[in-house]
Amino acid sequence: MKPLHFRPIAKKDNAAVAAVIRSVLEEFDVPKVGTAYADPSLDDLYSYYLQDRAAYWVIEEGGAIVGAGGIAPLENYDGSVCELQKMYFLPMARGKGLGRSMIELCLQAAKDFGYRACYLETMSHMEAAQALYRAKGFAYLDGPMGDTGHFSCGVQMLKNL
Repeated sequence: MKPLHFRPIAKKDNAAVAAVIRSVLEEFDVPKVGTAYADPSLDDLYSYYLQDRAAYWVIEEGGAIVGAGGIAPLENYDGSVCELQKMYFLPMARGKGLGRSMIELCLQAAKDFGYRACYLETMSHMEAAQALYRAKGFAYLDGPMGDTGHFSCGVQMLKNL
């Protein structure tokens, strides 16, 4: 097995990260409208995460990006809440504890940035992801917070920090 390496996203990673995200969304038959698939920032995540109180990491295995995830301020929400965003892993990277490690990295950054809570949205049929989120202390909400534009995501969760 090649060593895994977590690092901040670099500009050169944009195309590879977008390909990973789109691949996973297609694998899970996620709608292309109203999800991360259609986000205008998806093809330039490096620039998007340069904003204040935001961070994004990639996971490399043998020089290839196999997963990624990050946090940014919750869009269209007035409060100290961030959103866990665009956390996806290729099949070869699943079941290795990388999701737990990525969430821990993101939550620590959220605390360091001074956020009081972390929000996320996912699809109802992405059950393994929801199990991971619950295990890390996220609880279900009755509806969305803010307005991320991800109206196709039927599950919203929140963790107080």
